[in-house]
Amino acid sequence: MTIPGTGDHSRPTEIAFDQVRLRRSLVLLLVLVSVWLFAVWLFFAVSHFLFLLLLAWLLSIAMEPAIAWLMRRGMSRGWSTALSGGGAIVSFLVVAVLFGAQFITQLADLVQALPSIVEDAVNWVNRTFNTTIDPQTIAAKLNIGPQQVADVASTVAGGVLGWAGSLVSVLFDLFTVVVFAFYFASSGPRILQAVAVWLPPERQRMTGIVWQIVAEKTGGYVISKIELAALSAFFHGLFFWAIGVPFWLPMALLVGVASQFVPLVGVYIGIAIPVLVSIFDKPINALWIIIFSTIYQQIETYFFTPKVSRRTMDVNPILALVGVFLGAAVWGPIGALIGIPIAAAIAAIGETYGRRYELIPELAGEQAGHRFTDSELRNPPTRPAPPEQSDPSP
Repeated sequence: MTIPGTGDHSRPTEIAFDQVRLRRSLVLLLVLVSVWLFAVWLFFAVSHFLFLLLLAWLLSIAMEPAIAWLMRRGMSRGWSTALSGGGAIVSFLVVAVLFGAQFITQLADLVQALPSIVEDAVNWVNRTFNTTIDPQTIAAKLNIGPQQVADVASTVAGGVLGWAGSLVSVLFDLFTVVVFAFYFASSGPRILQAVAVWLPPERQRMTGIVWQIVAEKTGGYVISKIELAALSAFFHGLFFWAIGVPFWLPMALLVGVASQFVPLVGVYIGIAIPVLVSIFDKPINALWIIIFSTIYQQIETYFFTPKVSRRTMDVNPILALVGVFLGAAVWGPIGALIGIPIAAAIAAIGETYGRRYELIPELAGEQAGHRFTDSELRNPPTRPAPPEQSDPSP
């Protein structure tokens, strides 16, 4: 290598690689890439099982209020878990036996009627607003064409026989969720001990507090939502049946679930679909549904909710809505339902350890819509300097 300006015409500098170290580096790089690819493959391979564990954990949290209530009356944790979980399973089976066949039949009929409902709605929009929307195009965009509807309807109407191909998988998943839910619920303290033993004493206390907060507050929140959804579905179903709403059972379940597990807009979504179905069958029923739902929302807000949720926490609607959309994006429709419990767990921890301050007068009470003057905008308040410490020397 020649250095400019020196006139030195010595030989160029040669860089030699250590062959042994180069091979070792290449082998190490290949090992790291292989481990990373194996970890990614393993995660995707067990992601379904991890999702089942998450469902089991949420189910165990929902059982926690009933378990705590039974334990306060002298029952052991094992028997409390068996009694509360067994009661939930028996209740579900009773409802399935009473309404399962009717629900499947009505759901199949609803799926078959979707194209005509969409066509009637589009035709009404065209007549009312002088538009030229093609109903077949809308049905294709919504993926409810004749072939798709026929496939789904035949599967739903087939009941257990229609699901025979995936019955074993469904039963295995259900068995996995139930078994692990009972284990998490009955062995909660032992699981906490197994986790806390790996932490220093000062972190063990915080872990125990967080564990208890998540179990009690989130469990109470989940069970209160389930109770309110069941009440809403029951009363709406009774009213829909009384006035002759088509597919009243799936519609009532939709109203109950949407109103409690889809924040902000769930009530409107749950009512809009029964109204849309009824308005082309018997228009007066659409008006009755709106009136009944409005009255029921007042009763739920001022009577049912305070009684059911008096010992539970409240989750910010925006946080709950984010939880719904993130859950749906990651896990699909079921994820939309479990997104709120996860958001509730995060809110429970933040409510306990988060630091809040008093609002300034401009943002509190009736002054919440205060508009700052131009001088305030040009000269925002600066952070006050820390007080000077006095010199301790004499």
